[in-house]
Amino acid sequence: MRVMISAGGTGGGVFPALTVARALRDETPGVALSFVGARGDMARDLVRQNSGLFDSYHEVLAGPLHGVPRLEQVANVLRTLIGIVQALALVARLRPQALFLTGGWVGGPAAVACWLLRCPVVIYVPDIEPGLALRLLGRNFARTIAATVEDTGAYFPGKQVVVTGYPLRPEFRDADRASARRALNLDPARPTLVFFGGSRGARSINTALTAIAPDLIAGGAQIVHVTGRLDWPEMEAWHRQLPAEQQAHYRIFPFVAQMWHVLAAADLAISRAGASTLAEYPALGVPAILVPYPYAWRYQKINADYLVARGAAVVLEDDRLGDDLLPLIRALLDDRGRLDAMRAAARSLRQPDGARAIARLLLRTAGHRAGDSGG
Repeated sequence: MRVMISAGGTGGGVFPALTVARALRDETPGVALSFVGARGDMARDLVRQNSGLFDSYHEVLAGPLHGVPRLEQVANVLRTLIGIVQALALVARLRPQALFLTGGWVGGPAAVACWLLRCPVVIYVPDIEPGLALRLLGRNFARTIAATVEDTGAYFPGKQVVVTGYPLRPEFRDADRASARRALNLDPARPTLVFFGGSRGARSINTALTAIAPDLIAGGAQIVHVTGRLDWPEMEAWHRQLPAEQQAHYRIFPFVAQMWHVLAAADLAISRAGASTLAEYPALGVPAILVPYPYAWRYQKINADYLVARGAAVVLEDDRLGDDLLPLIRALLDDRGRLDAMRAAARSLRQPDGARAIARLLLRTAGHRAGDSGG
């Protein structure tokens, strides 16, 4: 049996795809896995770092059709049409029994090709509210929608929506605070604040932190800051200018693949509200200040509201970072009872077996029973 997997755009789409691929290997060791990415996308490096997971890697042309300048949009329509032809040839040659999509514009050509060649499509929606691409693909081409939480079903009327939970990397289930703090060389006596904006970063969070970091450290906290790759040169240069006594309590990284160490060490996280917050924070019981990204689809606000309504987080609007972030952090650190309640609320939302649930759904869709060896 062969399953084709396609993802791209950001780590938020690629990491779930890789985690499901590992779960498929565990469930059916003989399954053949092929990955389809967009030419020039970040997925290539992440797939190569997981050598041996996929039997083959392929690229097709694709590009975003929403939220880009009109001239680029026209060019991307042409790329996507070429990508559909490339995907048709690929699907006809490999003959997969199922296609699994998690996000990224490359999903368009792959989904259309599989739909035309009668290969069933399973789409996983990481966020509660799907973005435009996943919504269109899910409504028009998918046989089944896998979802993190049941609220997603409202966006796919008439479709089979299966609540699987988020495909959490297994390391998140085993991470513990003491080991994480040793790995990051943190002071066990200081509360740990984690600032994180996703694989590309969040400039407004990075900028706000530069204004308040000295006050936070002077107040007894320590900082773990994952800047994202876009702002890394400027943030690294700024960090080097801090006094040595402040640098001693301030760890800074452009990107961390082993985010379970970072989050397990956290007393409080300050971050965007991407899909991973719905699973990684509950898995480790991380209280959070969530700052939804304000310049795109409202999916991050929906994610944040879900956690806030259940007592696991508080939300801070992006344009209030400069005025309200420092007093909000101080208020939470000074109220251990509230932080403990947020931590417990987050843990109550844990869904640790999402990857296995999606893998078994894919195997059923492909016509095989979970646990069988396919060929």
